[in-house]
This record gives sequence, C-alpha cells and structure tokens, in this order.
Amino acid sequence: MNALVPLPVVLPLCVTGLKLAIGPRLHRFQRFISIAVLGAVLVLSVVLMVSADRHGPLSVHLGDFAPPVGITLVADRLAGLMLTVSSAVTLLVLVYSLGQGMADRDDQAPVGVFHPAYLILVAGVSCTFLAGDLVNLYVGFEIMLVASFVLLTIGGTATRIRAGSTYVIISLFSSVLFLVAIAMTYAVAGTVNLAQLAERLQEVPPGVRTLLEAMLLTVFAIKAAVFPLAAWLPDSYPTAPAPVTAVFAGLLTKVGVYSMLRTQTLLFPGHRLGDLLMLAALASMVVGILGAVAQTDLKRVLSFTLISHIGYMVFGIALAGGGGISGAIVYVAHHITVQTTLFLVAGLIERRDGTTELTRLGGLARTAPLLAVLFFVPAMNLAGIPPLSGFIGKLGLMRAGVADGGGWAWALVAGSAATSLLTLYVMAKVWNLAFWRDAPPGAEEEGVVLESAEDDDTDDETGDDEEGRAPGSGEASGSAEASGSGEASGSGEASGSGRPAEAGSGLPVPAGAVVSAGFLGQSITTTKHLPWPMLVATGAAVALGLSYTVLGGPLTTFTQAAATELLARTPYIEAVLGR
Repeated sequence: MNALVPLPVVLPLCVTGLKLAIGPRLHRFQRFISIAVLGAVLVLSVVLMVSADRHGPLSVHLGDFAPPVGITLVADRLAGLMLTVSSAVTLLVLVYSLGQGMADRDDQAPVGVFHPAYLILVAGVSCTFLAGDLVNLYVGFEIMLVASFVLLTIGGTATRIRAGSTYVIISLFSSVLFLVAIAMTYAVAGTVNLAQLAERLQEVPPGVRTLLEAMLLTVFAIKAAVFPLAAWLPDSYPTAPAPVTAVFAGLLTKVGVYSMLRTQTLLFPGHRLGDLLMLAALASMVVGILGAVAQTDLKRVLSFTLISHIGYMVFGIALAGGGGISGAIVYVAHHITVQTTLFLVAGLIERRDGTTELTRLGGLARTAPLLAVLFFVPAMNLAGIPPLSGFIGKLGLMRAGVADGGGWAWALVAGSAATSLLTLYVMAKVWNLAFWRDAPPGAEEEGVVLESAEDDDTDDETGDDEEGRAPGSGEASGSAEASGSGEASGSGEASGSGRPAEAGSGLPVPAGAVVSAGFLGQSITTTKHLPWPMLVATGAAVALGLSYTVLGGPLTTFTQAAATELLARTPYIEAVLGR
C-alpha cells in the first residue's frame, strides 16, 4: 500500500509530459486522458485515506534513501482527506472548464497549454499534502506557483497580467522567506525532515524555536491569505476565468492552512504564538466580511468572504486542542467545496447574463430557477445554516472556543457568530439583487457580445482605424455557438468571420461589461442555454457539499481521529522513522 503514496503526484506529471508531446492535437483524446488521470487520482486518494484510517500513516522514501537524505512522502488521515477533497474538486472544475469551451475551441489557448498547466497544479497540490519534509513542501508550493501563473495570465490581457504579476511578486516574496526559514531550520536542527524535526526542535532554545515558528507562520499566512497578508487576493482571483478562479479560491489558500495545521501540531506543539494567531483569525473574520458587505460585484464579494472564512480555520489552529483542530479540519473540507461551488455559479451567471455586477442583475430566480438553486444551497452552507456542513464546522469551533475559556477564545466565539450573521446578510443581499428582484432596465439579452478585456487598452490605438467604418459593420451573430452542447466556445463570433470578436472590431459593447468572461479575456456571446457540462459539474459540487451534511457523523468522527493523531505526533514519527 505504501507504493501508492507517490502516485497522486507522479500520475499528473507523467500525463503532463504526454500532453506536451502531443501538443495542440487530438483534442478529444487529450480531454479524455485529463479526466481519466484526475479520476484515477481521486480513487487513489480515497484508497490512501481509508488505509491511513485503518492502519495508520503510510510513508515511502523515494529511492530507498532514509531521512534526512531521501525524499519522504507521508499519507496520514489529514493528508488523505485533503487529497480526496481536492481531487474531487479539481475533477469537477475540469469538467466545468470543458463545458465552457476553455482551451478546447480557441487556437490561442489549446489543450496543449491549459491542460498541462492544470495537471501540474494538481501535482503541486498533491505534493504539498504528502510532503514529509520542508524542502518538498517548498517544491510543492513552487510547482503550484508556476502553474498558477500560467492559468492566471492565460490570454495575456493587460488586466490578467497586472493581477498575475501582483500574485507572483507576493508568492516569490513568501518563497524567499520560506527558503530562509528552511536554511535556518537546517542550521539549527541538521535536518528538514518533519519527523526528525518534531524531535530535535524540542532541544532548540525557545527563542530560536519561536523565531522559526514565526517565519513559517508568515509564509503560510501569505499563502492562506490571512489578514493582514491578504490584500493581494481580491484583485488577483476575480480577473481569471471562472474555473481558474474557482479552483484557486477553493483550494490554493487551503494549502497554506494545511501547512499551518501540519507544522503547528507536529513541529511546535504548545506553540507560543497562539494569541497572535487568534488575533489574526479575528481580524481576518471581521475585516474580510466587512469588505464583502461593501462590494457590489459577486466575484469580489466571494473573494472577501474567502478571506473572512480563512479566519475560522486559523481559529481552530490557534486553539491547539483536539476540538479546535477537528473543527478546523471539518471547516477546511467544507470550505474547499462550497467556495469552489459559489465561484462556479458566478461563472454560470457571467456566461448567462454577461456580468457579475449585482446592480446589473435581477430576476434570475424566475428566469433561471436551476441556477437559483445552485446558488442558494452553497450560499446557505457558507452562512452556516443548520444542519448544513458549514454549521457543523462552526459549531465545533465555537464549542472548542468555549471549552478553552480564555479571553481571546471568547472574543473569537463572538467574532465567529457575528461573522456568520454578516455572511448570511451578504448572501441574502446577493440573492435579493441577482435573483429575487426584477431585472433592471438595460439588462443584456441573449446574443449580446460583451466587451473584450483589451478594448479599453486599445481603443485609443484603433480609433483612427474605426473612423469611417459603418456603425454595425461588425455586428455579432445572435446566439452562442453550440450552446448547451458542452462544446460552447468561450467567445462570440463576428458575423461571417468565424473567429472571436476582437478589440476594435466594431461589435456592440454594453457599458460596464465585465472583462474577464472569456477564457482569453476576449468578447463572448451571452446565452440563456448554458452548456450541460457546466451545469452538471456545478450540480455535482453542490451535491458534494451536501454530502458532508449527510455524512456529518462519520466526517466528525474521522476528523476527531485525525486531530488526535496530529496532536499525538508519535504515529507520524514512527511511520516515517520506522520505529
């Protein structure tokens, strides 16, 4: 069984090499192998999770080199659960992206580019969850960084390059800080293997240990978008295409949370920075949700709620007890799924109505009841309405805070309740504006071609060329090609041109249109008939979130066992060091 541990990392990388060799050819075959490999990773993740639950942590030393020389991969209950949830989510997002026509119908972003980058991202996430030493944890982060920059900036539009540059600069800063922390750790302990560090760091002077803990926490807090290190997120994520934004918001920030969980329990038990973590958790909750209240664009609303709800997870880590850790694990699994689902729904709204600006939406509950259901269920789940999984996670965290009894713990219990109520207010606001009220005047009809992300940047340059062109000379065809077939391209087509509308093409451009609807930031044609793979993938994500409620008892039991294993530390150490 130990031989299966590296496969969630190795399989996506091997298939990536195959897809790069194939290049922009054999689209159907490339789609098939992408879905097949992610399905295989999901099955492997479930097998590893069940095996770790029944038999204890699984570990493998690649090349049969023992620590601290070799690369160690470890799958315990926590890693198995994170792999399973992340594999399910990434598979659903891939199906969604195929339905949207991302990378399938556009020659500028063929499957030879998008799919390899996506699979490399999956491999990086898996490497992070399985890493048994700090160096390979760093390698996992860097793999994700390379892939995520490609995905964020696909199309090369000014908006995405600007947002992607901010993301990369912040990520590179945290990477340098991580390298410094690794070097200092090795200088102090003579190893970077997590199991060996768990033993040796206890002999390090308290001041040095606290410095290392602070540096690692800073790195992971940047990755997790913990306030005040979260300013980069609301401007970076919403500019990307909906599937990319969904997987980033749902999954990548949780990799930072996972790293905090792993290092705080294994390397720094009884950590001295608990009060600082509680302050950061409270600030993340309050500032994030107040930012969401102030937004009028759905993607930005969800980006700020993401920052806010990271605070719940940090709350559980800061409590450092079994109840807090268990509640944090439940909430991580819940939030990965629900946040991803909400961003997928935002993509459906954008595809249908051409915008996620709430002031320009309305009437969707009547005109698109299925879309309304797909939003309402995860929205209530995020707000923590009983008996949904959001309520289960929040209740566990608040009970752990009450049991702790400290001043900061009580403050966080109150902050958690207030944040939950404000989240409900924000979701109700979105529901009222986008779904319940009548559509405002000027709402786009089906077949309207939306603004290109490059239009604003190139209008001045093309103005002279447009003079003398007949107004309406480039009018669009009135429907989205192959809508509802799963082959819909992400772009509107100029009448008779057979190609996506481009900046300065003379196509009608509604004022205030969101510029990130298309995969490449190009114009798209709105359609009321959404591709069925997008709807099926979103519906499956909603069902996955609901399954945490149905399986709430077993899930809680599993996370309690995972928390006990993390706090005991001995099972992990013995599995790695062979004792």
